[in-house]
Amino acid sequence: MSLAEVLPAHTPYDGSSKLFSIGLKPLDPADWIEVDDHLLPYLAEKRRLYAELPERVFVEEDGTRDAQREVLELLRAYLPGRFPGIYHPTDAGIEAFDAANHPAIPSGLGDAPLVTASLLVQEDLILMRRSDSGWRLVAGSLCFPSSWSLLEKFGKPLQDIHAPVPGFGPGTRPAELINRMFDGLQGQAVERYNWSIQSGDALYHPLSDLQRIDRATNRPSRFPDGDIDAHAFIRVERQTLRRLPVTRDILFTIRIHLDPLAVLARHPDRAMLAVSFAAQLEALDLAQLDYKGLTADRDRLISVLNHMANDG
Repeated sequence: MSLAEVLPAHTPYDGSSKLFSIGLKPLDPADWIEVDDHLLPYLAEKRRLYAELPERVFVEEDGTRDAQREVLELLRAYLPGRFPGIYHPTDAGIEAFDAANHPAIPSGLGDAPLVTASLLVQEDLILMRRSDSGWRLVAGSLCFPSSWSLLEKFGKPLQDIHAPVPGFGPGTRPAELINRMFDGLQGQAVERYNWSIQSGDALYHPLSDLQRIDRATNRPSRFPDGDIDAHAFIRVERQTLRRLPVTRDILFTIRIHLDPLAVLARHPDRAMLAVSFAAQLEALDLAQLDYKGLTADRDRLISVLNHMANDG
């Protein structure tokens, strides 16, 4: 998918959202969902993935349909008021302004409310439910994963979901803090940002834990031709968390923004952004670099960013 080269909507690499930190901040409910000019291409890509890889992009446990319907109704209530020029009512609820006449959702998915909800927004939608083992992933529409597998995480509690993340595995203080934060989440929605570098602009960017281990062992370059300027994209994840008022499950949304690294060269704050970006890459230890898949490319990326800062 070709994405227009506009200035980034979010720049968490400016130092405001450091990697491998929790970094939750209060969220204005009016800003819960983001919509931009890429809405229809994102929704078209979701439909393609549902048609071609349904078992990899949607999961649900029995007993989660009430929570899924709650998510759908929250979006139906929120979107027309927040984006009245984009969403309009239909007999079935609402839809994006010219999203009609798309291919039908494959049988078996069309009656899942979370699938219907996901086709209204660019965000991925994950449902977490409290059980004796902690907060588990019990349903999810994840069309745009950032180097993880929905199937591998399905049904697992938070501490196991985060097991591959350096410093966040079972028994660590960050794992305990995240569980406490989930327990304490009531009426206030929160948000956080995560970011990484990838080669190319693919929204669907999965990675199994076995692939991650192999990548960390062999440490291949993501840019074997050396052309970082042409192929490097900044992948920013805007994540929100809110407790559903009726079922009391937690809805985790993930909105992906993809920006060519070269776009930073045209940013009015390019020097500051490039210096901060380079400093954060420099600060990552080996385990963190391996997790992000940047071990082989960190020095070249820093060189590109430093050149960008000096030109600014």
